[in-house]
Formats: sequence, structure tokens, C-alpha cells
Amino acid sequence: MENTADSDDSKQITQLTAINTAKILTVLLLVSFIGIFGIQGMRQVIYLCLQVSYCLWWLLEQWIYPQRRQQMLNEPVGVGGFIFILLSVGVLYALPGYLAFTNPEPLSLIAVVVALPLYTFGSLVNAIADVQKLTAKQYGADLVTDGIWRFSRHINYFADWLRYLSFSVVAGSFWAYLVPAFIALLYSQRIAQKEQSMSQKYPDYPAYQQSSARLIPFIW
Repeated sequence: MENTADSDDSKQITQLTAINTAKILTVLLLVSFIGIFGIQGMRQVIYLCLQVSYCLWWLLEQWIYPQRRQQMLNEPVGVGGFIFILLSVGVLYALPGYLAFTNPEPLSLIAVVVALPLYTFGSLVNAIADVQKLTAKQYGADLVTDGIWRFSRHINYFADWLRYLSFSVVAGSFWAYLVPAFIALLYSQRIAQKEQSMSQKYPDYPAYQQSSARLIPFIW
């Protein structure tokens, strides 16, 4: 007889599935902005390049390192959680894109100089952090505290936040910064929960806390 519990679990929507769907929704919204508002200049071109490449890399990374995201985001979210993720990650995160497409002002050189390094550096640090931790886990390591992880206990969150900050810079609107502000609050909650669980799981985690920054390297 088939195990009903196992069957129900297999049908549940995981965080990863919800986020993947939301990322696709973001791309579809950005494409719709092209049809609705058109491309007026470099602001829209650069914004599309940054956020669409970010969403595509999120999906591509799971094909390259499938176990990485599945280990982190395999919890079921339910219908309510799925809708919340669609509205936040899918719709709210597209807000800077909407503001970029409706901003009539030309993109300034200063904005380009600030946004591109933020996105590039954030992408490189995030990828390095993920690859290092995945490799260390494959070789049997428990707590990863060396390499890029010695600068911050949540360096991947910080790097990801830099990329969303770059989107807001390109959008050129005060309201665009609502997204990185929302993400900062969301990550703060996740970090607080993770710090507590890691302290209980690893006896040497308190020492790691003393020798590293919580989120922003060398600052906090």
C-alpha cells in the first residue's frame, strides 16, 4: 500500500520551487515593461542586463550545483507561502525595474560607476562563497570559517544584497530602495535564526563569531 504521508510530501511546494517561479515572474514582468514603456535609453538597457542576468544565473546555478540550493531551500511553504513569495520575490523585486522604465531622466555616469561594481563584486563574492562552502561540504567539512567566509559569517547574504542595491541605483528613484531595505530586514531575521541554530549545532561557532563580522566585512 502506498505511503500517503510520503505522497503528500512529494506534492508540497518547496521554497526553491516558489522562488524559481517568482524569478521567472520577475523576468516576465521586465519583458512586459519593454512592450508597455519601450526602451528609452541606457538606463533600461543596463537594468535589463543586470536583473535578467541575475535571475538567469539563479536558475542556471541549480543546474550546475543542484545540491546547493536543494539543501538550503527544501522546506515546504504551502499555498500561503507560495503566494507571499510570488508577490515579494516576483512582483516587489521587480519594482526597481518598473521605476527604471518610467524614469525619463538619462542615466548618469556616476550611477553607472556605482552600480556596475556593486553588481559585479556582489556576483563574484556570492559565487565564490557558494562554491567554497559546497566544495568544503563535499570533503566532509562541518563549519566553514576560512577563505572568504572568514570576513563575514553571512557573506553570501551581503553579496546578494549588493546586487539588489545596484538595481536601485540604476533605477534612479528613492522608492527603488524599498527593495534592498525589505531584503535587509528579511536577511536580518534569517541571520538571527541561523546564528542561534549554528551556535547550538557547532561548539566552535562562538569562537567564529568573535573572529568574524556578522554580515558586513570589517564593520558589523
